[in-house]
Amino acid sequence: MLKRLNTTKFISCAILSAVLFGCGTTTAPVKTEKVEVSLASVTQGSAQYLALAANEKNKSTRDKYVLLAAHAFINEGNASAADKALKSIAQDLSQQPEILAEHIYLSARVLEMVSTYDHALRELNYPSNWTLPNWQWVSYYQFKAHLYQSIKQPIDEVRQLSLLSKYLPASQAVEVNDKIWRSLQPISEQTLLSFKDDTTNPIFAGWIQLAYIAKHYAINPNDLVRHLGSWQQLNPRHPAAAKLPTDLEKALNTQPYQPKNIAVLLPLSGPRATIANTVKQGIIANYMAKGDGDITLNFFDTATGAQAAYQQAVTAGAEFIIGPLLQSEVEQLQNMTATAEAVSPATPSAPIAPVTTKTIPQLYLNHIDTFTADPDKFFFALSPTDEAIDAAQRLYNDGIEQPLLLVSNDAIGRRMAESFSDAWQTLTNNAAEIHYYDAGDKMKVTVQKSLGVIDSKERIARIKAILTPKIEADFRSRRDIDAIYMISASKDLALLKPFIDVNFSVFAEPVPLYTTSRSRVEGNDRETANELNNLTISDIPWLITPNTETRMVSELWSNWSNSRKRLYIMGYDALDLVGKLAQMRALPGYQFTGRSGMLSVQPDGTLNRQLSWGRYQRGNLRPL
Repeated sequence: MLKRLNTTKFISCAILSAVLFGCGTTTAPVKTEKVEVSLASVTQGSAQYLALAANEKNKSTRDKYVLLAAHAFINEGNASAADKALKSIAQDLSQQPEILAEHIYLSARVLEMVSTYDHALRELNYPSNWTLPNWQWVSYYQFKAHLYQSIKQPIDEVRQLSLLSKYLPASQAVEVNDKIWRSLQPISEQTLLSFKDDTTNPIFAGWIQLAYIAKHYAINPNDLVRHLGSWQQLNPRHPAAAKLPTDLEKALNTQPYQPKNIAVLLPLSGPRATIANTVKQGIIANYMAKGDGDITLNFFDTATGAQAAYQQAVTAGAEFIIGPLLQSEVEQLQNMTATAEAVSPATPSAPIAPVTTKTIPQLYLNHIDTFTADPDKFFFALSPTDEAIDAAQRLYNDGIEQPLLLVSNDAIGRRMAESFSDAWQTLTNNAAEIHYYDAGDKMKVTVQKSLGVIDSKERIARIKAILTPKIEADFRSRRDIDAIYMISASKDLALLKPFIDVNFSVFAEPVPLYTTSRSRVEGNDRETANELNNLTISDIPWLITPNTETRMVSELWSNWSNSRKRLYIMGYDALDLVGKLAQMRALPGYQFTGRSGMLSVQPDGTLNRQLSWGRYQRGNLRPL
């Protein structure tokens, strides 16, 4: 579709010889037959183009050969030679827009290889009044979009792609339009809202408006249809006006769940009742806040068997089911066949009742590793492994390249570390460096080993043993890591962070420190919080940014830990999700801003949860 990326060309035999010598080329003769001088594609090797440039009398043709040679060098991965070629003609470059544009484009390509994406973007700017062939505008906008994608600027990426599409044939423009739509999906409503009235680029503004409409009105198909109709009338020539994105069309044909009878399955008695009642309180709080008298809410105890509770809910006329809560209970219902699997009797004498074959939409409050996807089944879990995956994305977005993980040597710590590492591998093609620590004195040793302090002290000891008189020397810590992610319980964090602080040498700049909600210190102890200054932590938005609700819950249930408050909010969000789940699944970009995080639904029905982040500063946790 797009022209290939290649490199250089030179002005005289002397320059030709210098470049060939500098690139380590052989002395074998090169062919100098005339080739068509088109910058649109590179068909020869760099040496051939340089030879042609050296023998060319016409200045603009000679410049084209040098540009083609520079392009060939880039294709060969030789940025240094490409840079020399481009600089050799920079001072006396032909002023034809096509040649000037190609010189800028290739210079930006070199900067991408040897410098930074930002530096390349600063170089890559064409005057708007230039008249250029379509292929050149395609290369320009495609490369600019690539650079914005590389620095994680999706709005600017979409802006460039929207300009690119008008220079492509219809069949290729469809691919670009699909990419635009995919790039818009993760962007929040609020961000879209701030760009939807851009008058400088109507196609870009149209895409932004369409994405906003899809997110904002997805829950109500009637409103969605009405606003899409208005959008199409205002944008009759927009690429998406003739054919809406596939998932948006699907969302239009998807009816939301509007149950009047909602059943909740929880272990309300037995050893898990305390946890379950916390979730129940969150559901009831939401139900009372809505004040919708048309909806009936019924709770069923799963302590005597999840299948029995499910059957009771069906018998009571449930039109939607929330729960069960425990993984074992989710597995029971997932393994329940639609034909004749028996419900476990409460007592040996109880009769065995057949399981109903009726399919009822259901939001499980947990997740299992293996399940059969069903269009009406959803999985919502406060999973530590999901939090680690979210953290990998956060560090990546923050520009971290070489994180070091310090992880508690327990089952949860290992699962979270493995999930982080898998996500990091996907994002960067690099494995994360993980060090597991045990409690007590071994923690300090692990920190010192991971930071290279023990090796440094051993080197100093060897030198002191050799030299006379004795010298004074400070240890040095590693400088190749640019962040530390701590996966630990709150009791460990009180020791772990000070160990890290004192084991950074005076010669090294301390790196950013990140941790999980598991590490969060309970209560509002200002002195303890001061010890955590500059630590960045993930948690549910409801706990990152205190409000009237958080204060009210703290007053009503003063003995609740942060873990129980998260379960309370899980219940609160679960009821809010009921009427949104169908559209969230049909439209992958549709995100619900819940109290437990930014929520979205994967095609298999699993809910993704993006947490909020805060940083301890001057004894307070401040939202980022």
